[in-house]
Amino acid sequence: MYQVARKLFFTDCRCADNASKAYEELFAKLDTNKDGKVDVSELKAGLDAMGIKAEKGAAQKIISSGDRNKDEGLDFSEFSKYLKEHEKKLQLTFKSLDKNKDGRIDITEIRQSLADLGLEISKEHAEKILQSIDVDGTMTVDWNEWREHFLFNPATNLQEIVRYWKHSTVLDIGDSLTIPDEFTEEEKTTGLWWKQLSAGAVAGAVSRTGTAPLDRMKVFMQVHASTTNKISLVSGFKQMLKEGGVASLWRGNGINVMKIAPETAIKFMAYEQYKKLLSSEPGKVKSHERFMAGSLAGATAQTAIYPMEVMKTRMTLRKTGQYSGMFDCAKKVLKNEGVKAFYKGYIPNILGIIPYAGIDLAVYESLKNFWLSHYAKDTANPGVLVLLGCGTISSTCGQLASYPLALIRTRMQAQASVEGSEQLPMNLMVKKIMKKEGFFGLYRGILPNFMKVIPAVSISYVVYEYMRSGLGIQK
Repeated sequence: MYQVARKLFFTDCRCADNASKAYEELFAKLDTNKDGKVDVSELKAGLDAMGIKAEKGAAQKIISSGDRNKDEGLDFSEFSKYLKEHEKKLQLTFKSLDKNKDGRIDITEIRQSLADLGLEISKEHAEKILQSIDVDGTMTVDWNEWREHFLFNPATNLQEIVRYWKHSTVLDIGDSLTIPDEFTEEEKTTGLWWKQLSAGAVAGAVSRTGTAPLDRMKVFMQVHASTTNKISLVSGFKQMLKEGGVASLWRGNGINVMKIAPETAIKFMAYEQYKKLLSSEPGKVKSHERFMAGSLAGATAQTAIYPMEVMKTRMTLRKTGQYSGMFDCAKKVLKNEGVKAFYKGYIPNILGIIPYAGIDLAVYESLKNFWLSHYAKDTANPGVLVLLGCGTISSTCGQLASYPLALIRTRMQAQASVEGSEQLPMNLMVKKIMKKEGFFGLYRGILPNFMKVIPAVSISYVVYEYMRSGLGIQK
């Protein structure tokens, strides 16, 4: 399949050990109209002429990926930069698949790598995969054959990098606005998806329970702290302990844990449906489509479980003896304030999904690409610390951007239960806070919120790994 390409480009040019010259010669072959850039039609025709059968739509994806100035074509600088970056990713993937480090990939290594991804295949199937890449008939694939086969397929096909860098929602920092996990078709058909969701839910429950005192302090400061009523961490905890004892530090945690399961399930199911509706190509989801689907799924899940959010705030702020339990709280809220009370603060909560999910995803992708560009050498696997660090930083940035909306939401949820509090809509509440407390009034409670991030991430990761092991999920 690739003998023509080997003769025209790979063999003749690569042996000179001059990547720049090789790229120049290939660019000249592809730029048939000699206008200094390669467009989609030229790239497609050039690949066909060289006998390279790229996947459907590959030419368009390559141009879109490398086209920095958006002129619908690649000049030589863009073309060579794309190939260099893509070749580096291919090399990382090759080294990850080459388990015994002998410079060749064989059938056993292909089967082992696919098994790591959750896909068990037969020896015959593995042979077919190998034969589609193997040029010299040795039934092994060396680096040159690997590069020749995949150089003109877009980087989105590199499953090894995707697997290591999947932005998992296992890092539970107490908020539920992240974009849901991606699962492969194999994970869905083999049932691994529900095991992973279950492991994540248990990890989230333990994490939230472990950091519940700091979460209650955050809510307490969001609602009660002001310029005239200054509450520090020490004074706040003293007030809580004096009013209700040590157990009061965990008020509201029960319902906070209970809402994990329905929210996770609804978000996952809604996300899968929104991806199907929004994807321009069946089975493939682009970044902006994933963001839109994730945001809509988050909004759907939040709409369904929002009454539990309101009850969580009320239970967190309750005084000793105010409610006997969750059902008593729901009954009293319904009787005194009506059904509408269960959706107070709904608008700022939904609006908060966009900045949180968008910034979380953007920062994570930027950190991932930075690590791959500057520090990836022999493997695409960044290690636990880098993954946890990237996830923590991106989630924290998302929280920072959406925090004012979270504060407004919490105050609107709680205002009916706070003595002497005005029942204000969102816009008037923002004006009131800005007028009386200034811009930083919108960030009341941010300190305990950030203090719980590292312990929450650490607890959720440890519990998640323990659950994975217990449920028999391969690493």
